[in-house]
Amino acid sequence: MNKPKFLCDRMLGKLATWLRISGYDTVYVGDLKLNNRRKEDTFILNSFKDRILLTRDRELYNRCISSRRDAIFIKSDSVEGQIREMIELGFDFQIVMDRCSVCNSPLRKPSENETMRVLRRERIEEDLRERYELWYCEKCDKLYWMGGHWRNMVGFLDRIYS
Repeated sequence: MNKPKFLCDRMLGKLATWLRISGYDTVYVGDLKLNNRRKEDTFILNSFKDRILLTRDRELYNRCISSRRDAIFIKSDSVEGQIREMIELGFDFQIVMDRCSVCNSPLRKPSENETMRVLRRERIEEDLRERYELWYCEKCDKLYWMGGHWRNMVGFLDRIYS
Protein backbone atom coordinates (compact mmCIF):
# COMPACT_ATOMS: atom_id res chain seq x y z
CA MET A 1 0.00 0.00 0.00
CA ASN A 2 1.36 3.43 -0.94
CA LYS A 3 1.80 6.00 1.77
CA PRO A 4 -0.45 9.04 1.42
CA LYS A 5 1.11 12.30 0.28
CA PHE A 6 0.45 15.55 2.12
CA LEU A 7 0.32 19.30 1.58
CA CYS A 8 0.79 21.30 4.79
CA ASP A 9 -0.37 24.88 5.02
CA ARG A 10 1.87 27.65 6.32
CA MET A 11 0.84 27.02 9.94
CA LEU A 12 2.13 23.43 9.98
CA GLY A 13 5.84 23.68 9.14
CA LYS A 14 7.02 21.56 12.07
CA LEU A 15 4.42 18.89 11.34
CA ALA A 16 5.62 18.87 7.70
CA THR A 17 9.16 18.17 8.93
CA TRP A 18 7.99 15.29 11.14
CA LEU A 19 5.96 13.81 8.30
CA ARG A 20 9.05 13.90 6.07
CA ILE A 21 11.16 12.31 8.82
CA SER A 22 8.52 9.57 8.98
CA GLY A 23 8.81 8.92 5.25
CA TYR A 24 5.73 10.78 4.03
CA ASP A 25 6.06 12.80 0.81
CA THR A 26 5.06 16.21 2.19
CA VAL A 27 4.97 19.59 0.46
CA TYR A 28 5.04 22.57 2.83
CA VAL A 29 3.46 25.74 1.46
CA GLY A 30 6.05 27.85 3.32
CA ASP A 31 8.77 26.30 1.13
CA LEU A 32 7.06 27.47 -2.05
CA LYS A 33 7.99 30.89 -3.32
CA LEU A 34 4.47 32.29 -3.65
CA ASN A 35 4.38 35.98 -4.51
CA ASN A 36 0.95 36.81 -3.15
CA ARG A 37 -0.01 35.42 0.25
CA ARG A 38 -3.60 36.64 -0.20
CA LYS A 39 -4.01 34.25 -3.12
CA GLU A 40 -2.34 31.39 -1.25
CA ASP A 41 -5.60 29.67 -0.27
CA THR A 42 -6.74 29.64 -3.90
CA PHE A 43 -3.39 28.20 -4.92
CA ILE A 44 -3.71 25.49 -2.24
CA LEU A 45 -7.24 24.63 -3.38
CA ASN A 46 -6.18 24.28 -7.01
CA SER A 47 -2.71 22.70 -6.69
CA PHE A 48 -1.29 19.39 -5.52
CA LYS A 49 -4.70 17.74 -5.73
CA ASP A 50 -3.12 14.30 -5.35
CA ARG A 51 -2.22 15.22 -1.76
CA ILE A 52 -4.21 15.41 1.46
CA LEU A 53 -4.25 18.98 2.71
CA LEU A 54 -3.39 19.43 6.38
CA THR A 55 -4.49 22.80 7.72
CA ARG A 56 -5.21 24.74 10.88
CA ASP A 57 -7.36 27.20 8.91
CA ARG A 58 -11.02 26.27 9.45
CA GLU A 59 -12.23 28.37 6.49
CA LEU A 60 -9.70 26.78 4.11
CA TYR A 61 -10.62 23.33 5.44
CA ASN A 62 -14.34 23.98 4.80
CA ARG A 63 -13.61 25.24 1.28
CA CYS A 64 -11.62 22.07 0.57
CA ILE A 65 -14.38 19.81 1.84
CA SER A 66 -16.95 21.77 -0.22
CA SER A 67 -14.84 21.26 -3.33
CA ARG A 68 -14.40 17.54 -2.50
CA ARG A 69 -10.70 17.88 -1.84
CA ASP A 70 -9.18 15.57 0.79
CA ALA A 71 -8.32 17.63 3.84
CA ILE A 72 -7.70 17.19 7.55
CA PHE A 73 -8.29 19.97 10.04
CA ILE A 74 -5.54 20.02 12.70
CA LYS A 75 -6.69 21.49 16.01
CA SER A 76 -3.53 21.54 18.11
CA ASP A 77 -1.04 24.41 18.28
CA SER A 78 1.84 22.15 19.36
CA VAL A 79 3.68 19.75 17.08
CA GLU A 80 3.30 17.06 19.75
CA GLY A 81 -0.47 17.51 19.71
CA GLN A 82 -0.52 17.62 15.92
CA ILE A 83 1.36 14.32 15.70
CA ARG A 84 -1.04 12.80 18.24
CA GLU A 85 -4.00 13.90 16.11
CA MET A 86 -2.44 12.26 13.05
CA ILE A 87 -1.75 9.05 15.00
CA GLU A 88 -5.39 8.98 16.15
CA LEU A 89 -6.37 9.13 12.46
CA GLY A 90 -4.23 6.06 11.77
CA PHE A 91 -1.00 7.58 10.46
CA ASP A 92 2.25 6.08 11.72
CA PHE A 93 5.23 8.11 12.89
CA GLN A 94 8.62 6.46 13.02
CA ILE A 95 11.96 7.72 11.88
CA VAL A 96 12.93 6.44 8.46
CA MET A 97 15.58 7.82 6.16
CA ASP A 98 13.54 8.16 2.98
CA ARG A 99 13.11 11.92 2.55
CA CYS A 100 15.06 15.08 3.31
CA SER A 101 13.49 16.83 6.29
CA VAL A 102 14.40 20.20 4.76
CA CYS A 103 13.32 19.93 1.11
CA ASN A 104 11.33 16.65 0.85
CA SER A 105 13.64 15.16 -1.81
CA PRO A 106 14.29 11.42 -1.69
CA LEU A 107 17.47 10.46 0.17
CA ARG A 108 20.08 8.01 -1.12
CA LYS A 109 23.40 6.57 -0.07
CA PRO A 110 26.18 9.11 -0.71
CA SER A 111 29.21 8.45 -2.86
CA GLU A 112 32.61 8.63 -1.17
CA ASN A 113 33.27 11.93 -2.93
CA GLU A 114 29.96 13.44 -1.73
CA THR A 115 30.58 12.21 1.81
CA MET A 116 34.06 13.69 2.02
CA ARG A 117 33.02 17.01 0.46
CA VAL A 118 30.19 17.52 2.97
CA LEU A 119 32.25 16.35 5.97
CA ARG A 120 35.07 18.75 5.10
CA ARG A 121 32.71 21.65 4.36
CA GLU A 122 30.87 21.16 7.66
CA ARG A 123 34.11 20.42 9.57
CA ILE A 124 32.79 17.05 10.74
CA GLU A 125 35.28 14.35 11.69
CA GLU A 126 35.89 11.93 8.85
CA ASP A 127 35.50 8.87 11.09
CA LEU A 128 31.75 9.61 11.10
CA ARG A 129 31.50 7.59 7.89
CA GLU A 130 32.81 4.49 9.71
CA ARG A 131 30.64 5.00 12.80
CA TYR A 132 27.28 5.64 11.11
CA GLU A 133 25.25 4.72 8.09
CA LEU A 134 24.89 7.86 6.01
CA TRP A 135 22.13 9.20 3.77
CA TYR A 136 22.43 12.08 1.33
CA CYS A 137 20.14 14.76 -0.08
CA GLU A 138 21.37 15.72 -3.51
CA LYS A 139 19.29 18.91 -3.63
CA CYS A 140 20.44 20.25 -0.23
CA ASP A 141 23.92 18.67 -0.42
CA LYS A 142 23.32 17.46 3.14
CA LEU A 143 24.24 14.29 5.03
CA TYR A 144 22.07 12.52 7.60
CA TRP A 145 23.12 9.88 10.14
CA MET A 146 21.86 8.24 13.36
CA GLY A 147 23.63 10.47 15.88
CA GLY A 148 22.48 12.32 18.99
CA HIS A 149 19.79 14.25 17.11
CA TRP A 150 18.35 10.92 15.92
CA ARG A 151 18.20 9.63 19.52
CA ASN A 152 16.42 12.83 20.61
CA MET A 153 13.83 12.40 17.85
CA VAL A 154 13.27 8.75 18.80
CA GLY A 155 12.79 9.81 22.43
CA PHE A 156 10.29 12.50 21.42
CA LEU A 157 8.22 9.98 19.44
CA ASP A 158 8.48 7.42 22.27
CA ARG A 159 6.97 9.98 24.67
CA ILE A 160 4.12 10.67 22.25
CA TYR A 161 3.34 6.97 21.81
CA SER A 162 3.52 6.16 25.56
